Formats: sequence, structure tokens, C-alpha cells
Amino acid sequence: MIDTIFALSSGAPPAAIGVIRVSGPQAATALSALAGRSLPPRRAVAVALRGGDGRLLDRALALWLPGPQTASGEDTLELHCHGGRAVLAAVEQALAVVPGLRAAQPGEFTRRAFANGRIDLAEAEGLADLLSAETELQREAAMAMAGGQFSAQVAEWRERLLTLSASVEAVLDFSDEDDVALLPDDFIARIAAFAAEIGEWLGRPRAEVLKEGFRVVLAGPPNAGKSTLFNALVESEAAITAPTAGTTRDVLTHPVALGGIPFRFYDTAGLRAETGDAIEAIGIERAQGAMRQADLVLWLGPEGQGPVGAWEIAAQADRADHPHKSHARHQLSAVTGQGLDALRADLIATARQAMPRPGEAALNQRQHRLLVEAREALDSAASLTDPLLVAESLRLARVAFDALLGRTTTEDMLDALFGRFCIGK
Repeated sequence: MIDTIFALSSGAPPAAIGVIRVSGPQAATALSALAGRSLPPRRAVAVALRGGDGRLLDRALALWLPGPQTASGEDTLELHCHGGRAVLAAVEQALAVVPGLRAAQPGEFTRRAFANGRIDLAEAEGLADLLSAETELQREAAMAMAGGQFSAQVAEWRERLLTLSASVEAVLDFSDEDDVALLPDDFIARIAAFAAEIGEWLGRPRAEVLKEGFRVVLAGPPNAGKSTLFNALVESEAAITAPTAGTTRDVLTHPVALGGIPFRFYDTAGLRAETGDAIEAIGIERAQGAMRQADLVLWLGPEGQGPVGAWEIAAQADRADHPHKSHARHQLSAVTGQGLDALRADLIATARQAMPRPGEAALNQRQHRLLVEAREALDSAASLTDPLLVAESLRLARVAFDALLGRTTTEDMLDALFGRFCIGK
């Protein structure tokens, strides 16, 4: 028998209102136990909530939402209580003693929505991203995924694939009939166009850069002004600054949003050819590793000595002895603020090109891998002549599409996904 679950589904108390959600076959029993009555569906009704001993717990608004047209696909009860800790704890304790009820696990409401066909796996992943979104761009991308933009596209691809498969099956089943003995003349061209369309999706900016932020590494020799610029960009005294060479020993990182774009800035140890300090040597090695993984390097060292693609930054412009750069992309002073606004604007414009467009669904690692499998299967189908082998390649593409939406998946993967959710979601 399916358990009936309950949890606080609003923000942590204290708050003006706390919403406790109950979902499952015993939701009506819970309503009767606490409110002592039934309610008309989908209407907010004021009720007195009482414990098993008849003690008044709270006066609340109750919503009775019979399934399957609910968020979880099950009978659902929502109790809109006063948001004090003691009130909510008392109501949850009263629910816990109702037969058949138990506290929900993280993500269990959403997992039931997926299991009951209310959402698919791509939409669930978008919802998880929405809950963790910290910038406007992250929110818009998550909304697109949670709202079914990508799911609708995959469904359209799947229907197109079924049409192609039907043409192949006709050849296999009725090859003795002249009118269906051969595949249509445009069959290969249709598959090639299909694969190219998927390739366009694979070429889009990935969700990882949106989640982790555009990685900007500040690099250069000791005392080049890296830590001072780092502090100015993240607007925090996150890094220690001092005239002593080798002050920064490790890679410091700090996330920040600029213009609604998520960034992650890295301050690194000063680079020099030789050092007698073993700890500083480790810091230099880590700095070089950070540069290799960066989306962008701001090079504060001697002109032309930075990595390929790095921006030449003439820092410490407030000092009379600051190093001159003939082709500096930005000349600035983190101390006086000179040139910082121009640098920020340039960073935002550059990062925006690497990010998904506003409102555009972005593929995560799992989705990207499955789309690669689908495209490879289509490419294989386009290169084959044996209808049986073509049919098998198209079947593999369909398996990848089904996995994208969760029609074929594993419990371990579901556990990992829904474990990202809070308890009340």
C-alpha cells in the first residue's frame, strides 16, 4: 500500500503562514482526524485543527484537492496554518499519529508527481534547478526546462522518429510488394536533417556554466595586484592583500552575480619560475591548473606572457611605476576604481555569449550525453543500407529520447535527482 506523506511545504518558520501538505490515499482520513469534517473540493475553508485529544492546535485554512488532477497526482490536503514553530510542530505531531501517515523524504512529493505522470524527468530536473537558482538567468533557464520547453521538443523528435521507423518497418514487413519495397527517396536526407537539428542543440551553451558560473581566473606574478582586483570584483575583502610576495598561497574562489549573470572569480598564487617555499610551489601548481580550466583568464603579468586567449590587464594604474602594456584590453586601478566599470561591463557581455539565452532551456550533462547517443544512432542509420540495421539504429535513438523524459531510467539516478529537493517539495 502507498504511504500517505506530509511535510511543511513553505519556508522555514517563523513566518506569517506555514503550509503543510499531505499527499496520498489517506489524505481524507487526515482531514477528518484534524478538522473533523469533509470539505468541498478546491475551495479554501476555515477550519479548527484539533489533536487526537480534542485540544485546539490552530485555526487554519484547509484546501481539499482530490486526485489525480493535483501536483502529485494523488489526493492532497493543504493546511495553511499560522507560521510559528510551535504551531507547525503541533500540527505535524498530530498528523504523525494518524494511521497510514508518515513524514515525507526529500523530494518525495515531486517524485510522486513524476511516478504518476504529472511531470517528466526533464521537467523534474528543471524544477530542481529552479529551487537552487540564484540569478535571473538561472531562474529563466530553469523555468524553461521545468515548464516543458525541452520536453515538448523531445516529444516532437520522438514522433518524427516513429514516422521514420514506420517507413523502415514497412520495407521489412512487406518487401515483396513493389510500392513499399524501397525506402522513400528522401529518407536519408530526412535523417541527416534530423541529426543536424540535434547537433544545433548540442552546440548550445551547457547548463553547467550556468550553474557553476562563468569562471574568471586572475593570474600573474607576485604583487601584480591580483588580490586587490579580486576583492574589488567580488566586492568583499575575501583575499588578504599585502606587499609581501607570495601572500596568496592557494586558489581563492568567490561566486558573485554581475548584471544577473553568475560568475565565479578565482584569485591565484603569484606565478614565478623558482621558489624555495614548498607550500608556495603547490599554490603555483594549483594556479596553473585553475588557468587551464578557466572560461577566461585576466592576465596581470608582463604583456604577452599570459595563456592564449587571456585578456591583458594593465592593473595598478594609480601607481606611477605600474607596468605599461601597449595592447591592454583594460587599464584600471582596483584601489581608485578607475576602469572597473568598463571591465565589469566587458565581463558581463562576454559571459552572456557563453550562457544560454534568456528563457532558453539548457542541457545538463545527462541530457547532453543522451542527445549525443541519439545523434550517433541517427548518423549510423543514415550510413547503413540494410533495413534491419537501420531499424535497430532508429530504435537506439528512440531509447535515448525515452531516457531523456524518464520513460526508461534507474532507481539510483532517481534517488540522486530527487535527493536534491527539500523535504516539502
